[in-house]
Amino acid sequence: MREGINSPRLPAPALPFSHAVRDGDRVYLSGQVGLDESTGKLIAGDVSAQTAQVFKNIATVLADVGSSMDEVVKVNVYLVNMADFAAMNAVYAKQFAQPYPARTTVAVAGLPMGARVEIEVVARLRK
Repeated sequence: MREGINSPRLPAPALPFSHAVRDGDRVYLSGQVGLDESTGKLIAGDVSAQTAQVFKNIATVLADVGSSMDEVVKVNVYLVNMADFAAMNAVYAKQFAQPYPARTTVAVAGLPMGARVEIEVVARLRK
């Protein structure tokens, strides 16, 4: 049975979704954009800054559900412009150790709030 979870440390979703859903021994995170956790607004800066904030938010949600970045098994990255791939990837590479999670990166026509990057993950729960 799925269990929706919202982190008390991030802005509540303004749309009908949960930050994460726990299902068995896995947790599925909704896509995160680079929202400042205190203001709920998209941070200023380029795709590198937004990617760093996205991973900060992902780590927060994972910690709140009993997981961590070390437990991530799948990552989906959405970029508004594939020209931002190298900059996003430089930040991404600092988030994980080998063996790396499976990953998909796609270009999209647009993202919420004018974000340049959105990232979603699937992770194991700690035993």
